[in-house]
Amino acid sequence: MFIKLLIVFATVPLIELALLIKIGEFIGIIPTIIIVGSTGIIGITLARSQGYQVIKKIKNKIELGKLPADDLIGGVLILIGGTMLLTPGILTDITGFSLIFPITRSVFVKIAKNKIKKYIENNRRGIEI
Repeated sequence: MFIKLLIVFATVPLIELALLIKIGEFIGIIPTIIIVGSTGIIGITLARSQGYQVIKKIKNKIELGKLPADDLIGGVLILIGGTMLLTPGILTDITGFSLIFPITRSVFVKIAKNKIKKYIENNRRGIEI
């Protein structure tokens, strides 16, 4: 796991830097800076509004006595997406927006739920419930 994280944290910034340099060469430095800054501002605004909506859904489900598992996972994904949008870069912006928009976020929620289920099933041995 450590090696995978090391590879990700080493390669993603290099890819982002290369993309920003190419975009800067193509459209200019100032427009590139404006785009990077704008995506951060727009992304954080979207993350904030989506976060409030998810909090409302969680409160409503708790009041109804239902487990808000999907909404809790969605809230974590919004937090991760907002963080990625604060990071300058094209790939992180695309990933961040995909974690924030409800349509694409639902796909990531399903993926996360499946991974969590598999993790629980694989580590359930020896635990009595």
